[in-house]
Amino acid sequence: MTVGGVNTSYELAKARPVVARRARQNRGWFIRRLLAVADVVAVIVAFALAELLVRPSGVDLGGELFVLTLPLWIVGAKLFGLYDRDEERPVHSTADELAPIFHLVTTAVWLYASFAWVTGLATPNVPRLTVFWIVAMATIATCRAGARGFARRHDWYRQNTIIVGAGDIGQLIARKVVQHPEYGLELVGFVDSEPKAGRHGFDRLPVLGVPDTIADVVDQYDVDRVIVAYSRDRHEALVDLIRVLRMLPVQIDVAPRLFDAMTPRVSMHTIEGFPLFGLTPARIPRSSRLLKRTIDVAGASFLLLLTLPLMGLIALLVRLDSHGPVFFRQTRLGMDEKEFTILKFRTMRDGTDDDPHRNYIREIMDPGAAPGPQSLFKLERSDSITRVGRLLRRTSLDEWPQLVNVLQGSMSLVGPRPCIPYETELFAPHHFERFLVPAGITGLWQVEARAHSTFAEALDLDVAYARGWSLALDLRLLLRTPLLMFRRKETD
Repeated sequence: MTVGGVNTSYELAKARPVVARRARQNRGWFIRRLLAVADVVAVIVAFALAELLVRPSGVDLGGELFVLTLPLWIVGAKLFGLYDRDEERPVHSTADELAPIFHLVTTAVWLYASFAWVTGLATPNVPRLTVFWIVAMATIATCRAGARGFARRHDWYRQNTIIVGAGDIGQLIARKVVQHPEYGLELVGFVDSEPKAGRHGFDRLPVLGVPDTIADVVDQYDVDRVIVAYSRDRHEALVDLIRVLRMLPVQIDVAPRLFDAMTPRVSMHTIEGFPLFGLTPARIPRSSRLLKRTIDVAGASFLLLLTLPLMGLIALLVRLDSHGPVFFRQTRLGMDEKEFTILKFRTMRDGTDDDPHRNYIREIMDPGAAPGPQSLFKLERSDSITRVGRLLRRTSLDEWPQLVNVLQGSMSLVGPRPCIPYETELFAPHHFERFLVPAGITGLWQVEARAHSTFAEALDLDVAYARGWSLALDLRLLLRTPLLMFRRKETD
């Protein structure tokens, strides 16, 4: 509301005591302390293991000196940003921190060795420091993952969330929030002066107020996070809204106007203080492609040798369970739309018609498509899936023969889902950007959404991967994939 050219909501927010809204502590307060304890425990365990594994040849690490450095580990982790992301990012995981953890431990070990050598308080033992360096990275990552797993099972981890804007984008964000309870976001409702009719099953989610009353809504519903999506309000009104929110103790997320053009690698820079988003080209440079291919060959070879007995057992079970070949072969499209034959363990009865799948893809291409049971977008064909096939799909073991495709060079370990040629008939122009990178066994869509997204949303995730490719992104997705293998998998 504006009176005499002055936004009264902004003035009221300035007069409101920030700490009076609630007595309880939020997710960030708890998770920072929990992670600090995990870091200290991890470093102590790493030190103890180094002591046990490498016998001293005199005074080396110096136990007393090490104890004195424990508070500095917390300070160092803070400087490397290891305590601030869980409150800001709902999807943040330990896999996202591997590079900062490496930098933290490496810097700490070098500083410790230099300080001990210069002051003469201890004589650094290189083998023992090396063992500590390796073990510390593993124990810190493990303890942090355990701390986050513990945190996500408690109510204080959850953040009461409201969405400003009840239009198509706001309701799309709402569906994504609801179908991912692991994010810890408790969706309370919308704030909008002109809400749109409910879609995606959110017709019962309440509209809590209008943007002018945002401070009262935050106070009344004990809100921790506000997501600002598209609304019909003027640009100036949205800027005023964000100014009000910045006066309140809430996390603010803003959906950018060009969100469908953004990538995970988007960077922020300025021209005389004016903020600009930087978007990198989608195609992978030749040197990076060579490095990616090297990782693919090494990883696929190792996994094939490791799982060969299991794959032999699966092949036998598939053959005994139903009539037909062991492997399912199908033409798919890889990088630059080149056709190749994909290999999977057969999970359906031989001769199953693919027309139902064609029709289903057309249905869920619509952004307004409603999910099925458990908020899943999947084709129900239980009568065509074999008994062994049901288990293979649930654990993703049906896709293991694709390691052969990786060795052949038609696929990568990480990349967009290899699509069926007839699916391209439904592509929007920007969806063809997914063919700028190799198709993969796992990828951004498989890790982030699986069967919780429409076909169009899955394609958008593939495009986001292609636009934002980096070696770090590949490694994060590879590390997160094993955790998903034994969750219920519902795909085509």
